[in-house]
Amino acid sequence: MKKNISYRIKMNNGVEIPQLGLGVYLTKSGSECINAIHWAFEAGYRHVDTAKFYRNEKDVGEAIRNSGINRKEVFVTTKLWNEDHGYDSALKAFDKSLKTLNIDYIDCYLIHWPVHEKRKDSWKALEKIYESGYCKSIGVSNYMIPHLKELFTYANIIPAINQVEFNPFIYQKDLLEECNKNKIILEAYAPLTRSKKLNDKKVLSIAQRHKKSNAQVLIRWAIQHELVVIPKSVHKERIIENANVFDFILDESDMEILDNMDEGFRSSWDPTKID
Repeated sequence: MKKNISYRIKMNNGVEIPQLGLGVYLTKSGSECINAIHWAFEAGYRHVDTAKFYRNEKDVGEAIRNSGINRKEVFVTTKLWNEDHGYDSALKAFDKSLKTLNIDYIDCYLIHWPVHEKRKDSWKALEKIYESGYCKSIGVSNYMIPHLKELFTYANIIPAINQVEFNPFIYQKDLLEECNKNKIILEAYAPLTRSKKLNDKKVLSIAQRHKKSNAQVLIRWAIQHELVVIPKSVHKERIIENANVFDFILDESDMEILDNMDEGFRSSWDPTKID
């Protein structure tokens, strides 16, 4: 099947997630967030990634309700924040996010961060939430291989998603292989390095050869690795640009160059330090 912006990947529970989504981390609540989602929907996006921590769940829900798009077509992810870990606390946090979003169900609910000594109880709560039907899939975020292996010892439901920082400058190949082995989709946040490595000369050379932008090359790299990818922008032209990645293919030499650019670069937090 030839991919386009409507392309979806089937998760391990049979639910399909759009491969390209809009991230709204650091997107201001109010018109900035609502406009960004509106422009994304106009461009064909049908996947929005938010979190309680982002403080814009209300705006995401409002943008969806006012879009005129059938709710079943839009995939919404939100997340359990650190202060809400624990079985009862996680159940209450989910209910609050659902109410704040003001939608009938959430497509995917993630543990945002592997909080020490509490993540087991939180996962059990997510399993309960999944069984309730108000959440179509559950997963984790910022889980490294040790966190996943620990989770496998007690999980009755294997995560559908592991959302982590992922781009050529932090190409966590071992983690990707672990996820693939366990039929967990790896979802890439900060695919554009939060612009900190966006002007790299090797990326630019590939971009010029394909007559594309550096951002488009980095997003295309993630797509060709079969990742779900959620670039963030609040600018209409960049939201459109980030979606225009299905009309070219990076060849083997391009992919090899990008695959060998890993330098362990993280633009934000480091989950490897969490035991």
